Amino acid sequence: MAFKTYDADQVSVTVAGILIDSGFADGEFLRIEQETDDYSDVVGTDGEVTRSRSNDRRATVTLLLMQSSDANDKLSALSALDNSSPNGAGVGAFLVRDRSGRSMYSAEHCWISKPPNVGFDREAGSREWTLRLADLRRTDAGN
Repeated sequence: MAFKTYDADQVSVTVAGILIDSGFADGEFLRIEQETDDYSDVVGTDGEVTRSRSNDRRATVTLLLMQSSDANDKLSALSALDNSSPNGAGVGAFLVRDRSGRSMYSAEHCWISKPPNVGFDREAGSREWTLRLADLRRTDAGN
């Protein structure tokens, strides 16, 4: 019987040169959702099926950080730079590595599509950043 260990502390995220390896929110802190299926299919009247490959590699990344995380400052500065400069000054590479396993997700073109909604409470909450990737490359692997 095999024994494996996953350690969330070994997940690192890099957004346009900004390394984020701490300050993640409690619970789920990263979600990567591919925009479209890899293949679509149609069936003809006689039952013949044809599948078509999609070359759409766009994805949405949701990154949840603690309200107190220093990474919020860095992502906020990146967003401000992108919004105040021409020609995609806030576009950069994206990388997620699970160093306790073999999963890796990367893209050459990543940008902040939406800053987090903000709420304040008696206790510290989280900030949910929405990123877009133009060209996701993925390796979904085990630990």
